[in-house]
Amino acid sequence: MRRFIVSLFWLLSSSAALAAPVDEDAFKPLADKGLVSQLTGHLYNTKDKAGDKATGLITQAMDLLGVPYRRGGSSETSGFDCSGFVRHLYEKSVGQILPRRAEEQARSTDVIDRSDLQPGDLVFFNTMKRAFSHVGIYVGDGKFIHSPRAGKSVKIEDMRSAYWQNRFNGARRVPVEAESSKP
Repeated sequence: MRRFIVSLFWLLSSSAALAAPVDEDAFKPLADKGLVSQLTGHLYNTKDKAGDKATGLITQAMDLLGVPYRRGGSSETSGFDCSGFVRHLYEKSVGQILPRRAEEQARSTDVIDRSDLQPGDLVFFNTMKRAFSHVGIYVGDGKFIHSPRAGKSVKIEDMRSAYWQNRFNGARRVPVEAESSKP
């Protein structure tokens, strides 16, 4: 029941953001040239696709709450380590295959500012006295979901807690694959 409520919350909050009104005055010069419908249609389609992917990713991540940590793990049945969890979710929900290790995932994604975090972005931490040794997925409101360590299970934590704040290495966004590059 808890998973359902959390998933429903994220779905509704992301839908509300997509329903925000558009500043019509900004489009007046484009409307005179007949471009406004083309532009807004493209923007909404792009925004909807990105929002749908993030919502699907977060929903699937929430379904994995409680799955145990397993070093080197990358499956729902046997457990996950942090990077295996992230890789599994991106492959399963978005169809993108990320590198296997956290530091490789950091290198292969786009650097973003912490203030620009959106649900589905990756957050990296120094938990083993080396940069980018831990990764999770940002879910919004300063929280992230991850597979923490041996003896623990997939869970949501607050990045603003002293522990995580002191170990934060950076945020990354997974580049969207071009439609033509998909098989």
